[in-house]
Amino acid sequence: MNFDFTEDQLMIQQTAKEFAEAEIATTSMERDLKAEFPSDIIKKLGELGFLGMMVPPEFGGAGLDTISYVLAMIEISKADASVGVIMSVNNSLVCFGLEKYGSDYIKEKYLIPLAKGEKLGAFALSEPEAGSDATKQKTTADKDGDCYVLNGMKNWITNGHSADCFLVMATTDKEKGHHGISTILVEKGTPGFAHGKKEDKLGIRSSDTSSLTFENCRVPVKNLIWEEGKGFNFAMNTLNGGRIGIASQAIGIAEASFEAALKYSKERKAFGSHISSFQAIQFKLSDMAVKIDAAKALTFRAAAMKDAGKKYFKEAAMAKLYSSKIAVECALDAIQIHGGYGYVREYMVERYLRDAKITEIYEGTSEIQKMVIARALLDEN
Repeated sequence: MNFDFTEDQLMIQQTAKEFAEAEIATTSMERDLKAEFPSDIIKKLGELGFLGMMVPPEFGGAGLDTISYVLAMIEISKADASVGVIMSVNNSLVCFGLEKYGSDYIKEKYLIPLAKGEKLGAFALSEPEAGSDATKQKTTADKDGDCYVLNGMKNWITNGHSADCFLVMATTDKEKGHHGISTILVEKGTPGFAHGKKEDKLGIRSSDTSSLTFENCRVPVKNLIWEEGKGFNFAMNTLNGGRIGIASQAIGIAEASFEAALKYSKERKAFGSHISSFQAIQFKLSDMAVKIDAAKALTFRAAAMKDAGKKYFKEAAMAKLYSSKIAVECALDAIQIHGGYGYVREYMVERYLRDAKITEIYEGTSEIQKMVIARALLDEN
């Protein structure tokens, strides 16, 4: 694998870094406290082309590769993982799915404004009784003339309050099990479609997460994505790319934890010396650096395979599994190095831990990633 980034990739990384430091990091603490959605930041990200990074220019995107996306996601998430997950969902789950599986009508009406950042998307798969087992969809979509009539509930939906377009997985044929699940695009404001309250979360508090309800919600049949009965396949195929995005988010959190710990260790004195001179601290910093580099190697490998058109679902699962694990570990070590200061909001490392934990849960828990990896290994050997 070539670890040398191109000039364009490095330019994207630098642009993301400068924007993150100037526009995102400066308000991250206040937005976390208030659980405030970063509307102005998301608008600017769209103007910079960061909400449709891998979408071809003819559909409003930047036409970049997955490597560039990973580099940008790391920098954005280092400043604020809440902004990172909003960006990830729109890129990896919404724009990717519409570009790959959407009709010409869907691409023209929805993909272009989503890729330009003029609209924001959400991915509605999880339900109260269908989390890790996504085959058990109870939301239904019954065809009635030229419309689908949706009834049911979704929960844990990122961008649930702020999105304009929702990719909803619903059962169109109960007799066919998971082969009877379809994906239907629902616009915000459609009669019969409502949002639940925003969840009061442990972490990524600046992103909104909420439930969605559908009560005789009529959606045009032309808003079907791909084909009837392909919804489960759509969700699984789309989540493969999403896991690269979440792995990148986790690396950003880990890097932020490491940089904060390194800086503090050079400033804090104990027993007459900077604590960076103590072997116990040096070992923690060394472990953090190795873990982050290993996570990057896994994630860039998955991204490179995706760009090359190779099967990458096992590698994406590996990247998410390991990156989310080390994000939590690095945040914990950063708190330990900060001592009592790590436990208070002023030093922000406590937020890194709160933000890191969700990366082991959403878009497939760590346990699900292990199942994906194991099945791939068994199929290969």
